[in-house]
Amino acid sequence: MTHAPRTPYDALVLAGDGSRRLGGADKPAVTVGARTLLDRALAACADAATTTVVGPRRATYRPVTWAREEPPGGGPLAALDAGLRHARHGTVLLLSADVPFLGPETVRELLDVRTGDEGTVLYDGREQPLLAAYRTEPLRRELALLRTEYGALSGLPVRLLLTGLTLRRSEVSPSGAPLDCDTWDDIATARARIREHGRVLDEWMTAVKAELGIELDVDTAPLLDLARDAAHGVTRPAAPLTAFLVGYAAAQAGGAPQDVAEATRRAAALARRWAAENTENTENGEDPQGGGPSGSGGRDGTAER
Repeated sequence: MTHAPRTPYDALVLAGDGSRRLGGADKPAVTVGARTLLDRALAACADAATTTVVGPRRATYRPVTWAREEPPGGGPLAALDAGLRHARHGTVLLLSADVPFLGPETVRELLDVRTGDEGTVLYDGREQPLLAAYRTEPLRRELALLRTEYGALSGLPVRLLLTGLTLRRSEVSPSGAPLDCDTWDDIATARARIREHGRVLDEWMTAVKAELGIELDVDTAPLLDLARDAAHGVTRPAAPLTAFLVGYAAAQAGGAPQDVAEATRRAAALARRWAAENTENTENGEDPQGGGPSGSGGRDGTAER
């Protein structure tokens, strides 16, 4: 489904290191489905006008701007303040880098900051201020007021941010509902979840595209139908090889989604023609494997004894 272009927004991803509940492991660098938690957060906001990650520099699948709170480890409000200095647009999407299943539908809902509101915060039984979209200027105002009141932002609880803002709650709970990964049990649950039937194929395709640097949104249903037809109508190894050749042909044609669709259509028609010949041979009493009439035996057409 296509959606109207969003008003430009800035994305801020909080990616501190040294999680105590993970035994000091660098949580944003932990992988779920062979992709780091940080990369999964960056994929959720891939269409942001700017993306700033607050935390130590790490390898990421796409370019980002890096910032660091003062002092390092000063907490979420200090990190938010550091990232907000790079914001250039009227809306800021704030994400924590430990939510592997933040889907595009949830992001769209958060970014729908309505008239009279100063932001939209995710609500899953409690407000999640680190999974929210804020209007930029009210957010700067509240951080400045907190700094004035407390002398510094370091160490302050993030819930203080909510008291001065007029926010709408988003109770969106899609199939890819956010799941905080705070412990190794949470990580194990997330890793098992991506392998569930109905999710594993999309997760794998997304991981492959990220690994290969492919930014292409393709309808996989025709490709799967083609692979099935090639496997059943030709031979099983034909399925992956045909898919490879379709991709190669689409790349030569320009690599756009319509190029993939056209190459898939032509290969699927070929597979149907191939399968039709096998059906005709069988109906005519011939061996579809090329051994002559179905009642014959040896390769020379003589009956076996």
